[in-house]
Amino acid sequence: MDTARARRSIKRAQEVFPRGPRGLYSCPVSDDRTTAAVQRYLDELAGVPGDAPAEPVVRELLAAATGRLHLICSSLLFRSYPRLTRGPLNLETEDLLDAVVARLIKAMRQVRPGNVRQFYALAGQHMRWELNDLARRLDEQAPAVGLRESMAGAPPDVGGSGDGDGSGASQPNPNTRRILDAIEQLPEAEREAFTLVRIQGMTQPEAATVIGVSAKTVQRRLNRGVILLAQQLADLRAAQRG
Repeated sequence: MDTARARRSIKRAQEVFPRGPRGLYSCPVSDDRTTAAVQRYLDELAGVPGDAPAEPVVRELLAAATGRLHLICSSLLFRSYPRLTRGPLNLETEDLLDAVVARLIKAMRQVRPGNVRQFYALAGQHMRWELNDLARRLDEQAPAVGLRESMAGAPPDVGGSGDGDGSGASQPNPNTRRILDAIEQLPEAEREAFTLVRIQGMTQPEAATVIGVSAKTVQRRLNRGVILLAQQLADLRAAQRG
């Protein structure tokens, strides 16, 4: 019931903001009013007594953040998990957003972010958990599908280029997992700057507003993060050049 009500609140926000290319909302997600609205609901949420229902405030908070959450979901899905958008899963941004909304409603019964930075960090964490869960289930299904096909007698060209027949579309990508693991292992400040700018698609000034530092600080942290990742993943770059 809580998830359904939240989805209705988000649907109302979606009706206000028209869709752009690839389903992205054209609302001004970087506008200061969005950040102010999110913070206002977070402040209201902080004032809700522990024994009082917080879901109405959470629903309004999610509705206010819909544009930014949709953009982050789309960016993370298409940049880091593109294989989930293909068959057999065919995941769409709206599907991911629905799952993240359900996760956040449940999580925010116990966890109450104090500021915009903490809220988007929580949302990003649940996005990654949802995507990792989907990727793991997809990988677990792949051996079973291969076994059924071998027992049925697969055609001779199965396992070739993968173009057109989708044979390679659902195979796990260990390089992608290494990159994501390397990002998770960055120091907190560098990981936060890298995630906001390179994964969630924020500009450096937008990320600075969320974190509460200057844009120059974000730039320095981002540069340090890129250098650390280049060091950790040097063998992948060498393999690509070779």
